[in-house]
Amino acid sequence: MSEERRWQVEESVLVHATPERAYRAISDVRRMATFSPECVGVRVRGRGPVVAGTRFTGFNRKGLWLWFTDCRVVRAEEGRDFAFRVTSFGLPIALWGYRFTPEEDGTRVTEYWEDLRTGRRGRPAELLGFFTGTKPAVRHRANTAGMRATLGRLKAALEE
Repeated sequence: MSEERRWQVEESVLVHATPERAYRAISDVRRMATFSPECVGVRVRGRGPVVAGTRFTGFNRKGLWLWFTDCRVVRAEEGRDFAFRVTSFGLPIALWGYRFTPEEDGTRVTEYWEDLRTGRRGRPAELLGFFTGTKPAVRHRANTAGMRATLGRLKAALEE
């Protein structure tokens, strides 16, 4: 029996840091390769802090597969929410984001992902999945594992 495709997934972890400190670590997208198991580098367009509207290119690797994505920050609310939309060759791919919720012992960081390969532009965008080594129908599984690794590395960095 095949697993049903999931269009959204999220994972969370409690970190012993303030929401502002956790937000600064994630919103400094140049550091994403430190946390993410697929991202190997980021090139930010422009100077200054990353704010809504900032564009960047993510360079990714999974085994022998290499690819890049174009990203645009869509939410940058310090200590609360950071999200960016991912496209490839102008086609919608995904929305990635992080919510920061204060708790008694620190901050609950929730990483979330939404597959945007829907509608009439979805099919051509799905074909690009070939270049990532992961079929779109099971991308949610790879992303769930990646989120757990990312959040674990973030927690370790913030609590060292």
